[in-house]
Amino acid sequence: MPSLDLATYPLERLADQVGTPFYLYDAAELRRRLGDLAAVTEGPQLQARYAMKANSNWKVLEAVRAAGLWIDAVSGNEVLRARRAGFAMGAKPPVVMLTADVLRDNALTVVLEHGVLPNVGSAGMIDELHGAGYAGPIAVRVNPGFGHGHVQSCDTGGPSSKHGIWYQALAQLRARGAAAKLPVVALHAHLGTGPRIEEFDENLRRFVGMAAAMLKEFPAVEAVNLGGGIPHPYRPGAPKYDFGGFRTLLLEAAAELARAAGRPIRVEIEPGRYPIAAAGLLVCRVKDLKETQSNAKGPGHKFIMVDAGFNDLVRPAMYGSYHHISIVGRGAARTPEPQVVAGPLCESGDVFTRDDKELLDPRPLPRPDVGDLLVLHDAGAYGASMSSNYVSIGRAPQVFWDDGKATLVSRRESLDDVMRMECDERL
Repeated sequence: MPSLDLATYPLERLADQVGTPFYLYDAAELRRRLGDLAAVTEGPQLQARYAMKANSNWKVLEAVRAAGLWIDAVSGNEVLRARRAGFAMGAKPPVVMLTADVLRDNALTVVLEHGVLPNVGSAGMIDELHGAGYAGPIAVRVNPGFGHGHVQSCDTGGPSSKHGIWYQALAQLRARGAAAKLPVVALHAHLGTGPRIEEFDENLRRFVGMAAAMLKEFPAVEAVNLGGGIPHPYRPGAPKYDFGGFRTLLLEAAAELARAAGRPIRVEIEPGRYPIAAAGLLVCRVKDLKETQSNAKGPGHKFIMVDAGFNDLVRPAMYGSYHHISIVGRGAARTPEPQVVAGPLCESGDVFTRDDKELLDPRPLPRPDVGDLLVLHDAGAYGASMSSNYVSIGRAPQVFWDDGKATLVSRRESLDDVMRMECDERL
């Protein structure tokens, strides 16, 4: 079942104050999960980074820094947000790493000016860094030939993945890096969760073996980063990940890599989803109820129409991802029946109850009353951070709940915010 008890929060009062939809983050749950990561990586040769693409709100970053985690950023602006949140730039070892498939916008400038560690995903990026005058160390993101996320469309490794440098091409990259005098100080791979909880550990061990062999060819490497992907039980009844076994795996990895290299090697992980997913709720309002009837094309459905859409939470539309759903209001006590939850956008994909083939997947839910609240659980990761201004709708506000008090940490965007970048400049 979901980690958060909805009775804890004055959701109706908050909805009246900030409007719907809105995000709510529970500070205690966030800190508890950050504590899990700090504990599992305790020791001189282990370190956790936070993949801030999951949620880069300043209050979240504040909690991450307090827990002692480092940062994995994927854009120049994420690096600058980490800097504003107090993370050290230019530190040794590097507290902030920039992982990107392409250096766009200000990413190259940020690397040059702020001393973060660039994690190279292609040989051409070495030429780009060298040509710009970069003379520091680099990390190398490896595509080990395997790995993928919790659904097949989330392709993190293998022949169809765009991420990283194919493992059989590393010799060419090593020569290119040596010519540019850019020492490789870290090896990195993101293998993904995998559809089975056991697959996560299997793939990590498999990559550790590959990395141990690679260390002979990269004598300056100080760290091996195993990526993120710690399994999170989105569905009720899904197994929870064994953190005790995870720590054992990491310690064994550090020992194996040290033996192979003949020196200590720091083992890093970089989860984004694990610390924040369960700490976040997307709260929306039921605006209407309607039904379709069966015909030759298919069965009829009961629809719950809400004011949140895939502009607020895109994961179900993008991946068919599951989020547990609760009704808050007069209808909550009714007997559940199969229903489809859909949003306000003029798009057929604007549905929160979809399967991993992106087909309608009616969910047993109480039939709510119009005006009831509907809550999507486990929405803290890749919710607000992937939201958009589609159809000129402003992004939803974000509320931080800490010790019984609510703080608005990001207000709802207005039309002026949405249109602020529009201009009429002759070029």
